[in-house]
Amino acid sequence: MAKVAINLSTGALQQEEVIVGIDLGTTNSLVAYIHPETKKPVAINDLGRGTIVPSVVHFTQNGETIVGNEAKEYLTTDPANTIYSVKRLLGKSYKDLGEHKDYFGYKIIDDDSEGLVKIRAGDKFYSPIELSAEILKELRERAEHALKTPVNRAVITVPAYFNDSQRQATRDAGKLAGLEVLRIVNEPTAASLAYGIGIDPSEEKTIAVYDLGGGTFDISILSLHQGIFEVLSTHGDTYLGGDDMDRAIINYWIQENQLVADTLNEDKNLQQELRLKAEEAKKALSQQQIYTSKVNDIECGITRHKFEELIAPIVAKTIDSCRQAMGDAKLKPEQIDAVIMVGGSTRVPMVYETVSEFFGKPANNTLNPDEVVALGAAIQADILSGNRKDILLLDVTPLTLGIETMGGLMDSIIPRNSKIPTKAGRQYTTSIDGQVNMKISVYQGERDLVKENRKLAEFDLKGIPAMPAGFPKVDVNFILNADGILKVEAIELRSGVRQEVEVKPQYGLTDSQVEQMLMDSITHAREDVSARMVIEARTTAEQMLYQVERFLEKNSQHLTEEEIKMTQENLKKLRDVLPSGDKDQILKAVDTLEEQTSPFAERVMQISIKQAMAGKKIE
Repeated sequence: MAKVAINLSTGALQQEEVIVGIDLGTTNSLVAYIHPETKKPVAINDLGRGTIVPSVVHFTQNGETIVGNEAKEYLTTDPANTIYSVKRLLGKSYKDLGEHKDYFGYKIIDDDSEGLVKIRAGDKFYSPIELSAEILKELRERAEHALKTPVNRAVITVPAYFNDSQRQATRDAGKLAGLEVLRIVNEPTAASLAYGIGIDPSEEKTIAVYDLGGGTFDISILSLHQGIFEVLSTHGDTYLGGDDMDRAIINYWIQENQLVADTLNEDKNLQQELRLKAEEAKKALSQQQIYTSKVNDIECGITRHKFEELIAPIVAKTIDSCRQAMGDAKLKPEQIDAVIMVGGSTRVPMVYETVSEFFGKPANNTLNPDEVVALGAAIQADILSGNRKDILLLDVTPLTLGIETMGGLMDSIIPRNSKIPTKAGRQYTTSIDGQVNMKISVYQGERDLVKENRKLAEFDLKGIPAMPAGFPKVDVNFILNADGILKVEAIELRSGVRQEVEVKPQYGLTDSQVEQMLMDSITHAREDVSARMVIEARTTAEQMLYQVERFLEKNSQHLTEEEIKMTQENLKKLRDVLPSGDKDQILKAVDTLEEQTSPFAERVMQISIKQAMAGKKIE
């Protein structure tokens, strides 16, 4: 018997399940769907709160989580427990942040490893994946409330410039929010669909999509032929956007008011108030020539002329990227048929004028630049649901392919629903000093632990030169051809040692088995991610124990008895909490040890430098 679903908000018949399109943004996020009557994409405005959900998460003292507009209010009153711009941290390690780490008003943990960053709020530790999941959960709940129907499936967009680990982190966040992520779609492709480009299968065009959001910028050159979008080139910066314009204004105010920059790092509330005031100034200057205001006794005035002078280097960087992308695509500006503007920061008049001038034609900004990506994602969701037959979807791989990493975790290399043929890879290293062999185990499936997935192959990369842990660089590449044949190769870059194996990933799996694996991944999403978080916390702790113990062995002569005693106590506390399986307790012990040891680690480094300069050697 066929089931029929009725949308209670519109009274219209609809498919049993709505697939939504989600734009998970640095500053703002939103969710859209295809209206069952008009067949047009619509951004969801739940309870009249607006379509835009600020990408802000606040953790209250009593353990509640608040997301969106209400959370934004805590940016100035409780900055340490209010997380923003989390998209900038997705797929990043602490070392990746470099000079940007002081930008955030909340605590980011430095565990001195290549692992993904962790954020501390109260006594709990969160990964960017968990925080992004909170934003996605809020979007999901708003969609379910507005549409009066369950929402379990989504298309989520990412910048075209996002690398493999950032895409995988986005997919994991969706899974944790209880969504089956049918496809991760490039934002420029989604934006093109929203503008109606690509709807007519006979259309042939070359499009430039200029996307300047809150924290990321990318320019993508797309070729459209017979309903297929092909990315000819992409360039940009995952660390450039409207936030940097705000920062330029703040720096100007600091200079004008003769403030000490360190004061802001110490006073997080003032830092946030100035950040929000700078954002307000930027928006106002799109409509007017002068902005004046105050924060406490700090004068916050700026003219549009001065603002444009401040942001000129930022806009110039984006045009450099445009030039590079055009060069990579081997095209001239006059060969571009349409230029599409995406992202709230394109509302700045100077940005629009500069882009139009570079391409020699007026850029298209007729759609709301904040909504355009989500609207396109909804169209893509409609295609995946089988409602649109006029746009060709290339063949895709049915299940995720990956390898086993430390702690029995599945590290995804080719996510499910990736177009084939395709090639993807990651770089790994050894975990033990002098390790000369590395076992590569290939798995297929959606679960976080390899024991829940299906093993496809295993081989040893032998003959790695004996080096300290972390020194060898091993590239593991997956090459999946159009017939679904997977070739896995591992190469140690320093020595050129290589090994490869060929497997048939779909062999022996029926459609029902694939469906069962997908259902299991959704059913167990929360416990899978929790288990992954504990394993990652333990791995971080074990690395910290190893590093600190070695440091004590080699440098105890430079430490006081009190420092050695305190370090040994903190080492013991970390060892004791390790078997507990409590992620937050383990990371808290890591954080305590790191905070306690970093001052004298720096001191020993200074002694080391002095002795080296004097011609002496220190371990």
